[in-house]
Amino acid sequence: MNLISSSPLPTPHSPLPSHLAISIQDLNHFYGVGNLRKQVLFNINLEIQTGEIVIMTGPSGSGKTTLLSLIGCLRSAQEGSLKILGEEVCGAGKRRLMQIRRNAGYIFQAHNLLEFLTAKQNVMMSLELHDHISYDEAEAKAEIMLASVGLSDRMEYYPEHLSGGQKQRVAIARALVSHPKLVLADEPTAALDKKSGRDVVELMQQLAKEQGCTILLVTHDNRILDIADRIIQMEDGSLTANAQQS
Repeated sequence: MNLISSSPLPTPHSPLPSHLAISIQDLNHFYGVGNLRKQVLFNINLEIQTGEIVIMTGPSGSGKTTLLSLIGCLRSAQEGSLKILGEEVCGAGKRRLMQIRRNAGYIFQAHNLLEFLTAKQNVMMSLELHDHISYDEAEAKAEIMLASVGLSDRMEYYPEHLSGGQKQRVAIARALVSHPKLVLADEPTAALDKKSGRDVVELMQQLAKEQGCTILLVTHDNRILDIADRIIQMEDGSLTANAQQS
């Protein structure tokens, strides 16, 4: 099945089929205003099924991170339709975007760990958006998740005392501790050596499959393409190709 569907996508006001985690129709995005306004995404149409692992590739500056940030509700979509887990993002206010973000986990190249917090505290931070989870419950969940990524003996370590691979494992634990329905990863292996990078993506793959969530991963790392169910490519702000992985 093609990731970039040739069949009509749902309209902005129609219900999203339950098997779709992401549905994008005629999405355009711009930076700047007035004479400085520049289009950076052009007529993006994309469907990603629930439970899929999709890798997005393309040269630097092609729009990959911009598209990922829109899907992650880190900024507001401007034109077209962008539905995440059935919720329309285009035109959504800050409060609604925050509510949608609660269903997503994020893994970034630079880890984005807080240096003044331990590994366990960094993971617990991800649960602060969930008001129904008590401190004790958050602590227990963080400990379980860190153990699942092989860091049961590093829970009280600060980031400065962790290796690059260990920091990325903490980032994975932080992204998955709330059992999100969608995981977004931006160059998660770029700062890692071959073995550490492979370990990290296989761990992501294993834990995400266990939790039944969808993964969209941006990468330049050709060594990890085989983990994907599908690969899509961005170039000059447009989706140019897609491939089915065996």
